[in-house]
Amino acid sequence: MGLYDILNILFFPLLQLPPVLSITLISLLVSLFITILTKYMTDQNLMKRLREETKELQKQTKQARTDPKRLMELQKRQMEMTMQQFKQSFKPTLITFIPIILIFGWMSSVFAYESIKPQQEFNVYAVFAEKTVDGALITVQDGITVIGNKTAKIGPAKVNKIEYQNVAKWTLKGSEGDYILEISAGKDMETKDVSITSGHRYKAAEKTKKSLLSISSGDNYLLKGSGLNLVRIDYKKLVVLPIGFRDWFGWLGVYLWSSIIFTMALRKLMKIY
Repeated sequence: MGLYDILNILFFPLLQLPPVLSITLISLLVSLFITILTKYMTDQNLMKRLREETKELQKQTKQARTDPKRLMELQKRQMEMTMQQFKQSFKPTLITFIPIILIFGWMSSVFAYESIKPQQEFNVYAVFAEKTVDGALITVQDGITVIGNKTAKIGPAKVNKIEYQNVAKWTLKGSEGDYILEISAGKDMETKDVSITSGHRYKAAEKTKKSLLSISSGDNYLLKGSGLNLVRIDYKKLVVLPIGFRDWFGWLGVYLWSSIIFTMALRKLMKIY
């Protein structure tokens, strides 16, 4: 069982809620965790004193603008206090850094896209560096249906808003479950896993070869190498709040804004300096 599987189990009750509530509550829990660690791993009496002294030094600095020698002394003292504050906050920051990165990665695997629902149509793309054959074949497991021909012609197409020259496309649908798709063209063969579920879960959108290289030519991407380089499931981006522009209110935007609000409120409530 992987780390993401453990987090899926741990946060399972929250994942049954609408995404905006799930993300907001996860943000609250993470903010609470960080705030508690900060409170008990830093000398709050020292931090309070440093904060008060910093305010006083700022006042003195404004008054000493016409006295370069005095101004330099005050700025030096401010730097010393800033370093003391940094040393106090460094330990909790270091301890929470890795868990936060792991949670961010997990949230990206849960909230970045809409999951594929049972019997919902979705597209699969295979991108080739060179057109060595005219078509590519997709083979699916029981439970998945290919809409149209299993053999798709290879030609120019956009994949994730990027124009490629050699692309095969299929439209699929299926019953709830985890599946493996197999794509073959001549001597090339690649597999891609996909999940169909009523919940908030999906497999990685893309699978690329490690040797994949690309260079940009305007809006086009020219793949170097040969053969089948990329397979992509065309997920729809999850818009958590249908306001704003671009991805401000995708999962990351909702998390950041709620995290800022919760952190400020918790620090004030717990009297953290």
